Amino acid sequence: MKTIIALVLSIVCLISAECIATPLGTVTMSSSGFGAEDTMTIWGGGHDGLNVYAGVYMFNKTAGTDQGQSLANGYIGGFCMDLSEYIASGSNTYDVIMPQDGPRPTTFLGGTMGTQKAAYLSELWSKYYDPAWAVVGSYTSQQNSNAEAFAAAVWEIIYEDLPTSPAGWDVTTDGTLGNGGFKAENLDYLTANNWLHSLNGTGITADLRSLSYIGSQDMLVVMPGTIPEPATVALLSFGFLLIMRKKISASNA
Repeated sequence: MKTIIALVLSIVCLISAECIATPLGTVTMSSSGFGAEDTMTIWGGGHDGLNVYAGVYMFNKTAGTDQGQSLANGYIGGFCMDLSEYIASGSNTYDVIMPQDGPRPTTFLGGTMGTQKAAYLSELWSKYYDPAWAVVGSYTSQQNSNAEAFAAAVWEIIYEDLPTSPAGWDVTTDGTLGNGGFKAENLDYLTANNWLHSLNGTGITADLRSLSYIGSQDMLVVMPGTIPEPATVALLSFGFLLIMRKKISASNA
């Protein structure tokens, strides 16, 4: 009987393409507008030359379970992973899943993004995400431009086929055959591409999660306390240099 049930579930997963690993928790939240953002034109996720707001999406979290409790209630900033849906109105409960298990629906990917793309997203976040983009208030034109470029880089990683090397990414060109792929116009594409080309799968990575809800855009967020702030990294590096200098001095004494 268990074998039959497992077979039926496998068939359902193949048909729906929406089966995922067991959610790691839930987050109940509602949309509260934007953080740093700007407008650009995109092709991808079923859209052909659509003008969109791109950057940080802000949500008001009111409840959570399991890993969702690690995200404090109040404002949460995240980046859209799901171009085929719009942000739902009202309060909704999202599943907390690993980024590689999303985004849902998988219509324009032919499946979930997988671990390699998720690793690049983690590295991108750890190197270039600026928490100031998600602080409620006003933003400089440079912050808006950078947050928009970051959103384009996220979509490039998710929706394009993996290039032979990160140098092959280009947010202005759709390099994927069929219904997949992504490209954009009216943005700082040089910054987006420079960030993408710098990725190599090494170094500090962020512990990311996807907040997923069928009927609303999936959001990419970082778990609290998983990566050092830039100032902390600088202090750690400075401390390391001091230690090494002392060791060298001692060995020469």
